[in-house]
Amino acid sequence: MQSCNHEEAEITGPESRYIAFGTPQKMNVLNYDGEIMEPFLSKDGQTLFFNNLNDASVNTNLHYATKVDALNFVYQGELQGVNTESLEGVPTMDAANNFYFVSTRNYDDTFSTIFQGVFKDGAISDIQLVSGISRNEAGWVNFDVEVSEDGNWLYFVDGKFNTFGGPHEANLVLAQKVDNSFQRVADQSIFKLINTDDLEYAACISSDLLEIYFTRVAAPISEDSQPQIYVATRDSVDEAFHKPYKIDAITGFVEGPTISPDNQSIYFHKKVDGKFELYMITKE
Repeated sequence: MQSCNHEEAEITGPESRYIAFGTPQKMNVLNYDGEIMEPFLSKDGQTLFFNNLNDASVNTNLHYATKVDALNFVYQGELQGVNTESLEGVPTMDAANNFYFVSTRNYDDTFSTIFQGVFKDGAISDIQLVSGISRNEAGWVNFDVEVSEDGNWLYFVDGKFNTFGGPHEANLVLAQKVDNSFQRVADQSIFKLINTDDLEYAACISSDLLEIYFTRVAAPISEDSQPQIYVATRDSVDEAFHKPYKIDAITGFVEGPTISPDNQSIYFHKKVDGKFELYMITKE
């Protein structure tokens, strides 16, 4: 696993372009009073996918809602054809409605957790395992996934767990679509200024592939951990991302950014009074 020291002096390279944001706004999902985590906004901006609480005490499933206006979605229910008694979460989808998600349904047999299917009319069909990207090692879990708009790139996470929990390590990884399957990119230096000895996860990529948003939290995780959302930019798709910075306008316990189709707004979940809710922030 690629890693580098998180000491500031050790992280050298060009600075990311500064992006100014306004004030976060709470988003409403009408007719839904559960917890909202790992939001993903479809590439046309009309459908919000998410999972409920990611905790062993509940059955974590995939849900969706449709857009009403700038601050409101209306809940449509659980996605059909996809949820099991295992964890299903972290939805993402390309412009052609190829849908990807994380599920622990057969991890014990495959050491793999990322699946794909096709979204249509509130249901996921043709579900199959995404092969070729797992490390195939017990304890290593790909617990997040993001697909690019064109469907050619997967941004996911290598996370290390053990009998005491985790993740104890987590870094972003890139895979490329080759002949209708995905393969890990041999050179992961695209993240050389992003991956550290802290935990990096929950990436989302802009439609032009020049901005990446992700969550970082100090390791090891504890009850006092306070994950934060970071952004990194680059000037060309042929280069690595520049040094990231924390988005100071987003405060509190926050994770799971997803970007709007016009690349102007970020949606994320935030813990408020012990409950995960949906927020949005827009560039100034």
